[in-house]
Amino acid sequence: MIKIDRVVIVEGRYDKIKLASILDAVIIETEGFGIFNDKEKQKLIRRLAQTKGLLILTDSDSAGFKIRSFIKGIVPSEQIKHAYIPDIFGKEKRKTEASKEGKLGVEGVKPQIIIDALEKAGVLCEEIQETDRKQITKLDLYEDGLSGKQNSDILRKKLLLHLDLPEKLTSNALIEVLNTFLTYEEYKKAVEDIKNG
Repeated sequence: MIKIDRVVIVEGRYDKIKLASILDAVIIETEGFGIFNDKEKQKLIRRLAQTKGLLILTDSDSAGFKIRSFIKGIVPSEQIKHAYIPDIFGKEKRKTEASKEGKLGVEGVKPQIIIDALEKAGVLCEEIQETDRKQITKLDLYEDGLSGKQNSDILRKKLLLHLDLPEKLTSNALIEVLNTFLTYEEYKKAVEDIKNG
């Protein structure tokens, strides 16, 4: 597993699955062109870009470049690094036919090609901020009344609103995002603020 401190942006679920087998990183999918109309996801991406920086790894077809260009339009360029997979023609194993342009996407290329693309983007040599900070867990969400208890959904929505995060985040996604830009102490303070406010 290769640890990357930046948040990795990919197009779809299968790209995310592929990268999760190679990278130890927060991976966000755009759901293809869905990102164009998903204001909450745009806001989340901007927030993560400010905190961690982004690495965009989309397919090398025209759709991938449209998505990449859109993200470049909503996030300052100094917060983005780009990794590109080369044009490799073929079709993904799970598909019955090749894509419109006949190129393999992120999900279809070999792991070494992705690693090479990351190396060329310069993210493998970036210094990763290793900390021994305490992580926020599902147990914390439960103990703080944000999951598994009566009115958890109301309290969780208050926290998401307080932190300016999308309300559709699952528990796992919420934990991942919270650990990306908050310390444990900042999380506890936010929970205290919404309970007292």
